[in-house]
Amino acid sequence: MFSAQNGSRQRLEMFGDVKERNPLHKKPLCHGKKSSFRFWFQFLVLVCLLLLCLFYTVCNNTLSRGKGVSVQSTCSWLPVQTPRGNAPPYRVHPKHRLALNDMNENTEPHPAQQQPVQYHEAYPHNYRFVMENAEVCKVNSPFLVLMVPVAPSNVAARDAIRATWGKDQVVQGKKLLTLFVLGLDKTHDVEKLQQENQQHNDLIQSNFLDTYLNLTIKTMVIMDWLATRCPAAAYAMKVDSDMFLNIDNLVIMLKKPGIPQNNYLTGMLKGNVPVIRSKNSKWYVPEEMYPEPLYPTYPLGMGYVFSNDLPAKLVEVSKSVKPFNIEDAYIGMCIKKLGLSLTSPPDYSQFRDYNTRYDRCEFSKVITYILDSSEQLIHYWTDYKKPGPHCKESG
Repeated sequence: MFSAQNGSRQRLEMFGDVKERNPLHKKPLCHGKKSSFRFWFQFLVLVCLLLLCLFYTVCNNTLSRGKGVSVQSTCSWLPVQTPRGNAPPYRVHPKHRLALNDMNENTEPHPAQQQPVQYHEAYPHNYRFVMENAEVCKVNSPFLVLMVPVAPSNVAARDAIRATWGKDQVVQGKKLLTLFVLGLDKTHDVEKLQQENQQHNDLIQSNFLDTYLNLTIKTMVIMDWLATRCPAAAYAMKVDSDMFLNIDNLVIMLKKPGIPQNNYLTGMLKGNVPVIRSKNSKWYVPEEMYPEPLYPTYPLGMGYVFSNDLPAKLVEVSKSVKPFNIEDAYIGMCIKKLGLSLTSPPDYSQFRDYNTRYDRCEFSKVITYILDSSEQLIHYWTDYKKPGPHCKESG
């Protein structure tokens, strides 16, 4: 698959001097000079041909890298749309590709596409939106936009968020907007998605393949939409669909004096995290994709908040930052490339990952918690919102 046949080698023959017709005839002086000129001319031609063959062989080997090895074990593609406009035609790294069976399953022309999916690196302008809802920001002029990456088929997660922390459009006196970001897959019904969007006006869909390996693509598409469709918002948050989000505490945090309005990105920050080289891990990253042993400091992808001037800068710098499949670490790389630093939240204990048990008092103090299911979110939220104090008075 995608391997090119090795080009045939050219045979080069070098002819010696033409024998004299009459060996007894004495050679004139100029004849020796002509022979020497012919010899060096032929030698230079031979060197040029050898260099040309060497160049051809190197290029051909680059294209046919991995020949003789199972395609399943060496090729996994990150699918994207052909670059449009002045978008750079990035070269594809083999480790960015999906497995062959995934590719065969997902690359059939989609009804929403005008052309088949093609494969390039993760620069967001390589894609186009098939649903974008650009008008929702113009109508609402939000203070905060919550961008939730979710699979097209995961209607349960979207409905659970719409019924819980994504329900209110005004929180603590500030306008909010919750949107769901989708790619393409073969399992969802296009018509049902369109009907869902007509009902809620909260779906954004781009024509990349919605897979785990493509989370970096999904994140950069989120940044592109914020930069081009919602630049007037003050803040945005990328928050996963399996999260409990205490939206009141989040807005209270952003309203605190001294919270930056530019170049601001915060959340649960990770530093000195080693790159996983084990091929058995879902977080495996090969050295050719990311050669350093440690990631730069990055915000954990479950949920991070940023000032809305950053998306345009992240999209621009992504042109020169080689993508890899760990999306939150990639954001850390882009921040580092921009010469910026992440900011610790005012109260670091508010950004949590996993909880061992539900505690109404504890959940009233945090901003994020990772949950197990949409049903759990609805159950916790119902209890959290019931009347009465969240924490029992001591004594």
